[in-house]
Amino acid sequence: MNPPVGAPRPEPPAEAFGVGRRLSAEALGAALLLAVVVGSGIMAERLAGGNDAIALLGNTLATGAALAVLIVVFGPISGAHFNPVVTLTFVLRGALSWRLACGYVAAQAVGAILGVFTAHAMFAEPILQVSTRLRSGPAQVFSELVATFGLVLTILGALRFRPGATPLVVGLYITSAYWFTASTSFANPAVTLARTLSNTFAGIAPTSAPSFWLAQFAGGLLALVVSNWLFGHRSGLRQA
Repeated sequence: MNPPVGAPRPEPPAEAFGVGRRLSAEALGAALLLAVVVGSGIMAERLAGGNDAIALLGNTLATGAALAVLIVVFGPISGAHFNPVVTLTFVLRGALSWRLACGYVAAQAVGAILGVFTAHAMFAEPILQVSTRLRSGPAQVFSELVATFGLVLTILGALRFRPGATPLVVGLYITSAYWFTASTSFANPAVTLARTLSNTFAGIAPTSAPSFWLAQFAGGLLALVVSNWLFGHRSGLRQA
């Protein structure tokens, strides 16, 4: 029986889309996310007149809003990971194959870098840059562990109890994590990599990146352990 005309139709499962379209969704989503992160950072810094708090607020609001939109748009196609830690979480929960996960991670990294280049082009910045903005020290590294732990726990909890609310709660979590963590919550290895290539407000020096990556994966794995106990294993994550 067909639904009434005008009634919302159920979204097709992610596996209904071909691998090429799923990888393209991850790359395009990551590119748009980084264009927002870096582009809003440049705009905010230019308009804030040296007030870092105002600049960070502008960067925060743009990123949180865009992330919610991108998850809605690309979620039905690829799951809207945009994040190697999230992809690894799905693999370890049996929701994604290792082979496809490798493609996801490559697409996320390439897309994120292209997003940074896009932001530079939009603001007449040099396309190729290397950040000199140091983000180091135990407090910042621990912040990345906490930020990524919270992000993965938020995703898994939302998928377990309120799947339809996932875009909103993830966007809101990142918005808050920009402010409650000392690192401003990168929480994403692909984002961290791409931001080493931007010597702007959102950048991070390449020498600071490895410790962030370790903390991000540690935080994600810790969240996976906690969620398996707290929410129950295989909490609605089946993709492919």
